[in-house]
Amino acid sequence: MLKKGSGTPDQSEITAFLGKGTEFKGVLSFEGTIRVDGKVDGEVVSKDTLIAGDESLLQGEISIGTLICSGKIMGNVHAIQKVHLLAPAKIQGNIKTPKLIIEEGVIFDGKCEMAGEQKSVEQKVVSFTDR
Repeated sequence: MLKKGSGTPDQSEITAFLGKGTEFKGVLSFEGTIRVDGKVDGEVVSKDTLIAGDESLLQGEISIGTLICSGKIMGNVHAIQKVHLLAPAKIQGNIKTPKLIIEEGVIFDGKCEMAGEQKSVEQKVVSFTDR
């Protein structure tokens, strides 16, 4: 359930929380909705929702279902459902998503590709054939 007018899920739906002052390095994979207010250095992979709060810093590649961000991201974002950027978010990297919402006050430095909705993050895998 979304909070009325906020565009973010209410706290009862959040399944995990990385608070301010926490740091995570590596591959963050999860189900459900998580909120990050700390630092994540590495890859984030999920078909579900990531909420990046005002104090968050995410460095690396993000492949997600839905991203709701008011923090800082340095890396590329691939969302299969939507990306919602809330002020004062700062994004340095490319975004690929079928739906993009950017509030006034957001800084976005990169390219955006508005691709059709895809079925899953796993479709991102590319196979090569020998010739």
